[in-house]
Amino acid sequence: MKSKIKTMLCTSVLLTTAVANTAMAMDQGDWLIRAGASYIDPKSNNHEIVSVDSATSFTFNVSYFMTEAWAVELLAAWPFKHDLELKDGTKIGDTKHLPPTLSIQYHWAPNSVFQPYVGVGLNFTTFFSEDLYGPLEGVDLDLGNSWGLAGEIGADIKLSDQWFLNLSVRYMDIETKAKLDGESIGKVDISPWIYGGNVGFRF
Repeated sequence: MKSKIKTMLCTSVLLTTAVANTAMAMDQGDWLIRAGASYIDPKSNNHEIVSVDSATSFTFNVSYFMTEAWAVELLAAWPFKHDLELKDGTKIGDTKHLPPTLSIQYHWAPNSVFQPYVGVGLNFTTFFSEDLYGPLEGVDLDLGNSWGLAGEIGADIKLSDQWFLNLSVRYMDIETKAKLDGESIGKVDISPWIYGGNVGFRF
């Protein structure tokens, strides 16, 4: 899955830079809205007992350009639902989470058709609707909230003066404290890579 997404990103870069020759210039005060889907690929071996599986959900973000090159972005999403599995692959439950993230972005080619950028920010992740079943049915699972750094690299690809496509890769430092029936079972280090594709509108 990761290799396919990386191939798509590289192909889009090559096609766009080879074909397009007009520009969607960014100006101070511009707003960008992007909406699409994101695939979350958690770190492997997140815990010695359980594993948090991958998930896909609708995501959207808003960027405001403070200058021609610098923007602030807020990422939001429809809740991601993750399966929880034991090390042998037995599915024992699921949980949902929301990862709102505030980032500062630098766009180093704001006057090009292909507009790459990098960003760094702060992520807050909240877990809810934890549910266990099978061998752990009836056991109460609690996953604590998480604060961590986030980084991203992406590109906006012009379709018109207002519409564009967007591809992005993010990394988030997500680590939650887990409890079973109130007893700590340690930290679950999820720290995922997130691959996103969006349609955007500039105004």
